[in-house]
Amino acid sequence: MRHLFKKGLAVLLAAVLSFGVLTSCGTDQTSGETSQTSASQQGGEAAISFTDDEGREIRLDQPCERIISLYSAHTENLFSLGAGEKVIGVNDTSVYPPEAAFLDVYDYESDPEKVIAAQPDLVLIRPFITNKAPEFVKAIENAGITVVSLYPESFDLFDEYITHLGALVGEEETAEEKLEEFHQNLDEITQLTSTLTQKQKVFFESTEVNLRTITPDSMPAHAIALAGGENVAQDVEPVKEGSSIAPFGEERVLSLADEIDVYVSQSGAMNAGGTVHSISIRPGFDTIKAVKDGRVYLINEKIISSPTFRFYKGVRELARYLYPEVMDSLEDYETDQPATRRDLANIMVKAAHLPIYVTSSRYYQQEHKGHTYGLFEDVEWTDPDFDAIETVVVSGYLDWEKDGEKEYFRPEDLVTREELAQAIFLMGDFEGKDATPIQDLEECENQNIVQIMVDNGVFALADGNFEPQRTVTQQEIVDAFSKAGPLAQGEE
Repeated sequence: MRHLFKKGLAVLLAAVLSFGVLTSCGTDQTSGETSQTSASQQGGEAAISFTDDEGREIRLDQPCERIISLYSAHTENLFSLGAGEKVIGVNDTSVYPPEAAFLDVYDYESDPEKVIAAQPDLVLIRPFITNKAPEFVKAIENAGITVVSLYPESFDLFDEYITHLGALVGEEETAEEKLEEFHQNLDEITQLTSTLTQKQKVFFESTEVNLRTITPDSMPAHAIALAGGENVAQDVEPVKEGSSIAPFGEERVLSLADEIDVYVSQSGAMNAGGTVHSISIRPGFDTIKAVKDGRVYLINEKIISSPTFRFYKGVRELARYLYPEVMDSLEDYETDQPATRRDLANIMVKAAHLPIYVTSSRYYQQEHKGHTYGLFEDVEWTDPDFDAIETVVVSGYLDWEKDGEKEYFRPEDLVTREELAQAIFLMGDFEGKDATPIQDLEECENQNIVQIMVDNGVFALADGNFEPQRTVTQQEIVDAFSKAGPLAQGEE
């Protein structure tokens, strides 16, 4: 009886939703067909018209307003296009931008009635979902809901993909502007690395299982080229048609031991390579040049393999791994300008070569005793310094404030000498030495830290005083880090 009631309810909902979809997204889909066409535009020119990546002819009267995104890249890109308020639900790996992580969650491996009951006028998927759960997709389509499947198989298709997303939400101009900005960001990186004569050779580990790498046409392979590197694993074939993963094996890696300047391993939920430690202790891997030189790095799949605007950040991270002296230059901060906390965050990331922090898919399902990534009231995810600020705070190197349930970074506050001393102390490994007399030590909140920083020659005294509350310039921060020597470079 309960089953019959649920089936009847689904039929009723489908009938109601078919009408609702017609009035919002303006679609009318016939069951079993691969076209989604506006009733008012049949025989005429639709306002939105294109073919999706599974061959559906998409013809809509107007942009969609209630979207369920079942792929994290779609979610991220919709927010980047300014259409975040139109997203009413996401899959469980949609955790960027941070506000996406707090939307209702939908699963293509569960009952489609939950999706139908939410009354979306668009469900965004990718071909992988149709292959994994064809009955789920069919049920959504049979309910009269527009389904659009998009996935750019290569970097060259990214612009077209973003253009389609922009059309679906009525943000065509924004899509064009964002794409222009995206390519400018990539051009800025290539301008820095293209003139370098000694190119770094890279091996990219996509999965630890069977030690696989990437295909030459994949997003990571394109990133290596844009970052100014040379991929040593060019002659490979995908594990299956359409895949960006290729088998390689430890034996072939070891045959290239003398050539690999930098070894990069992908981290993430979908495809994960080894950790820095696990790679270094594999039999024979101590003969690899990158391992011997301490140049094994991790990079999150969300910024290197996922088709989003953050891809340029993945390219930049690779370039930082390959050419740190160029990409992490502090020349722009060698000024007498008063230093703000956002300046300090940027200098810290560059001076210590810290990889930017990227959340895991399960991050918001866990409890966090300190700051929660992305929840600062005064630093939004669109802030150009968001990554640097979040990286140093999540790593525990810079303080932040909490006012009730709200968190604040205070990015425009000026940096004091004591705050700088504490930041450098937390990033380094400093030993206590013979205590230098400091006349105003009692004015310091963290006396032990100040004493150690002075004793190690990182900070000089002025007439015997430390002056803990005196604000510093950008140049003074650069000088202090230079005196501090090598610092932490993130977790392995």
